[in-house]
Amino acid sequence: MFIYVVKTGESIFSISRKYQVTMDSIRTINGLSSDTIVPGQDLLIPTDQYVVQPGDSLFTISQMAMVSADRIKAYNGLQSNELSVGQTLYLPPREKYSAYSFGYITVSTPESNQLITQTYAPLNTYYGIFEHHVLADGSLSELNDQGIVNMSRDNFVAPIAVVTNLTSTGFDPELTVTILSNATVRQRLITNIYNLLRNKNYSGVNIDFEQIPASQRDNFTTFLRELRSRIQPGGFSLSVALPFKTEENDPPWRGGYDYRGIGAAVDFVFLMAYDWHELGSDPGPVAPIQEVRKTVNYAIQTIGARKILLGVPRYGYDWTVANGQVVSAKAVSVAEAIKTAMRHNVPISYSREYQQPFFTYWDATGAEHRVWFEDARALAQKLQMIVDKRLRGIGSWHLGLPFTQSAVLFNEFFRIRRIL
Repeated sequence: MFIYVVKTGESIFSISRKYQVTMDSIRTINGLSSDTIVPGQDLLIPTDQYVVQPGDSLFTISQMAMVSADRIKAYNGLQSNELSVGQTLYLPPREKYSAYSFGYITVSTPESNQLITQTYAPLNTYYGIFEHHVLADGSLSELNDQGIVNMSRDNFVAPIAVVTNLTSTGFDPELTVTILSNATVRQRLITNIYNLLRNKNYSGVNIDFEQIPASQRDNFTTFLRELRSRIQPGGFSLSVALPFKTEENDPPWRGGYDYRGIGAAVDFVFLMAYDWHELGSDPGPVAPIQEVRKTVNYAIQTIGARKILLGVPRYGYDWTVANGQVVSAKAVSVAEAIKTAMRHNVPISYSREYQQPFFTYWDATGAEHRVWFEDARALAQKLQMIVDKRLRGIGSWHLGLPFTQSAVLFNEFFRIRRIL
């Protein structure tokens, strides 16, 4: 398999002829419902053979196939780097990395829950079932989650209860102050979490407290230590969703997260390596590779590679811009972003610096939109980072956002580990 970037004037038919694969195989592996494609769109080509094209080199082919040029050369018994147009090269299989995988699921209808749990079961060790939110007195909100917990176990994926400080107006930092700064409320919450895990047959809990004030830094770490002490004897795991940091005080508003202390207190972390640009920011890359790399390096230094699940986005953002200023924004899945480019027949560009795709279009009212998102090329860079850094594994937000190519790439890079 390799990743191909569509050129101007090409069609699925011409690409299938060029690389001697069927049109149906291209449609299926890329989740295409029509034959519409646009320049700059990336396509996975399902073959272990590569037909050399004009301008190709071992290096460019290795970039497309995600294996080293030396391996391709050795696998084909080549004595030099010289290639001939029309020559067939065999692409060596990747050595799969043994990794844990954590995918968040938002509870929906029974039919949707069943479809998602069954579809993604081969690709996940854990399902983070989103979400129970905390209340100011240390109690937890109700969630109709027993069905999805049972389905997770039926599909041999460990169900993890996600507990957040999310409210109707967003993540609430003051709510965390109320809970974390009061030892009595903290203990009540810990007891309620333990009872939730035991009564609903969860495998563990994932704490997703966001926007924690710097004043609660030590209290949050203490809470995690106390929680682990309570649930670990029952065989339950403790994980935490961590916002990105590239050093201790960068960015300064992430002062509530002591990476080193948190890493020592939990079994593993879900590193939210995304949203460098988001709904409230100017348009830009959601998960720029150099910033992701800095975050991973800092997390390795403070937490340790074997506790880190690198969280990747299955989405992007569509910003509406007027006179150079953002007037509105919305989140879009990877599939939706690509369909938008197709619908407006605009090419997709790719930032080599950020390793992220982007495009601009104008809607029916004449309003300008700028879209940045994740695609197969961008995801492959992050999966390779997991392998190179020997991390614990991969995490996804969230599985309800369509991104067909991600499943193929997961299978290409990883052998998913099980705990059930």
